[in-house]
Amino acid sequence: MTSTSSAPSVLDLAPVVPVVVVDDLDDAVPMARALVAGGLPAIEVTLRTPVALDAISAIAADVPDAVVGAGTVISARNVADSVEAGARFLVSPGWTDTLLDAMRGSGVPFLPGVSTTSEVVALLERGVSEMKFFPAEAAGGTAYLKSLGAPLPQARFCPTGGITPASAPSYLALKNVGCVGGSWMLPADAVAAKDWDRVESLAREAASLRQAL
Repeated sequence: MTSTSSAPSVLDLAPVVPVVVVDDLDDAVPMARALVAGGLPAIEVTLRTPVALDAISAIAADVPDAVVGAGTVISARNVADSVEAGARFLVSPGWTDTLLDAMRGSGVPFLPGVSTTSEVVALLERGVSEMKFFPAEAAGGTAYLKSLGAPLPQARFCPTGGITPASAPSYLALKNVGCVGGSWMLPADAVAAKDWDRVESLAREAASLRQAL
């Protein structure tokens, strides 16, 4: 993850970054605590719901061991609002020069999204070497990422999109993959039932995926 700060890369914090959609603000803190307790400290809260920014603020304030970030960042306004809310990293599904400039100027680490070789080369040209690969499965999966490794070994990725507990290890085995993003440790029925013990258990299983390689 590229940044003007000295913050460590989110790619190196854990093998899996939970991609979280918060519908009920009351769920944000207990959900984050369960994920952190399970060994997944980097948490991407997507800006897809009206309470997303408040959720980031709540997690930043009340879960000190969490490294909370903002996902689905698609505008300079998203960047500013997310950082003001307490986001410690930014993730976008794609990028433009305007968005990249805003993320670079934010002072926090960021992962711009790519799905083509040309996008990767363009970011490398701009000094960015860590990226989100999205949508991972639809864009070519492990075969595509492996093929990028030889000509572009300096690029590292967090693949996200369609990844499951079964497919995650094959991504994590690639030299150019630092971590993967996913939401399988947050099944809808567990969140609806506020079954945070189950979320913690699933997070622990996700955190152990790299050890199993």
